[in-house]
Amino acid sequence: MLTAVDIAHHAHGVVVAGSPDAAVSSWAFDSRTLTRGACFAALRGERDGHDFVPAAFAAGASVALVSQTRDVEPPPGAALVRVDDVLRRLQDLARTARAARPELRVVGVGGSTGKTSTKDLLAATLASLRCYANPESFNNEFGLPVTLLNTPNRAKVLVAEMGERFPGDVALLCDIAQPDVGVVTNVGLAHAEHLGGERGAAQAMNELLQSLPPGGYAVLNADDPWTPALRAAGGVTTVTAGAAPNAEYRIEDLQLDDELHPSFTLAGRRIVVPLRGEHQAYNAALALAVAHRAFGIELDVAAEALASVKPARWRLEMHATRGGLTVLNDAYNANPASMDAALRALARTPTTGRRVAVLGDMRELGGFSPEAHAAVGRRVAELHIDVLVGVGSGGEEMALAAGPDVKVYPAADAADAGRVVRALTGPGDTVLVKASRAVGLDRVATQLLGDAP
Repeated sequence: MLTAVDIAHHAHGVVVAGSPDAAVSSWAFDSRTLTRGACFAALRGERDGHDFVPAAFAAGASVALVSQTRDVEPPPGAALVRVDDVLRRLQDLARTARAARPELRVVGVGGSTGKTSTKDLLAATLASLRCYANPESFNNEFGLPVTLLNTPNRAKVLVAEMGERFPGDVALLCDIAQPDVGVVTNVGLAHAEHLGGERGAAQAMNELLQSLPPGGYAVLNADDPWTPALRAAGGVTTVTAGAAPNAEYRIEDLQLDDELHPSFTLAGRRIVVPLRGEHQAYNAALALAVAHRAFGIELDVAAEALASVKPARWRLEMHATRGGLTVLNDAYNANPASMDAALRALARTPTTGRRVAVLGDMRELGGFSPEAHAAVGRRVAELHIDVLVGVGSGGEEMALAAGPDVKVYPAADAADAGRVVRALTGPGDTVLVKASRAVGLDRVATQLLGDAP
């Protein structure tokens, strides 16, 4: 537990108002979700966190870390700490916290898709070691420092998801978190506009692997074609998991049940994964490899621990509506690899009616965008999906490429898509909803489920 004066010291700042002894028990950057006793970091992004300092104090924050005071008077017992750059100093505070805990083992999880699910699977398999992990997808330049600062003192392991929108992002996160185990789920076109395609994504993954210390572990996807291009630092043990014949932790006899939960055999054991989609078997194999090889947990114990994993919000959630529809809500985000995984799940879903894909733009693909969207349309046809509702310009490119065997409907935006889908679907149909988060197709899923007007 730090006080305001401690924070000022480590962040090269000053207590400009309130009590220097104000004690902090947690860290937050969202005034709506912080807990009493938190330090609120007033970050600047699409909205300026300084506008929410009064709300943070009203919600129970003990300290606000700011670069401007704006005449805010902290309540009794609270304090304002002013620094030159809130984000930079938040990262410095996280580095200080990490340096103070050399015994804490950190698992960094990178990849173009599947990071959050793999992080959740890892947290389950490592739970016996008092494991802590990023809440939701706190995987960027401010989410990871807050995660590190919030890691309980009793935790022996931190699983840190690491995002990679731009070159250098992962290197920065590794400099803060100092991982000794690195997991790469795959290499794909996510954020291709900024990374320069798959080659740039592979370089971002190498930022993680090159940060690992001697004696560390790099755990890689044996089936990903880019894995041979990944290089860990010297003295790091490389471990592979997947269905490829050369995988050290090999997936065999992969099956899906009627609710899309995968099961497979690994080292003679039958593994059941409580998440949906064939791709989750590969994420689970990576998690088991980490638990067994890097932490010495028996495979039987790690496999049993997987049963506690809960799916993250809007990631292949399966719901039945009062009107007889089955809705696959995978609207959290989208890129070419995750879109393909979702379509394969739709194609495998048992249904008495039609399979309907409501698909929208995959953002941040840059010059790769037209072909990537067209490839999704062709994939819809290959998988014999009955209906495609193409939302936005990317959805239009998918629809044009889908061919004559797929019934296509255009939709300008999420609201239009909701009207189209409600008009064309009926009892027995199965509807997949997926696009980049900014498209807002989660609203379509909510409307289909009858939870919104």
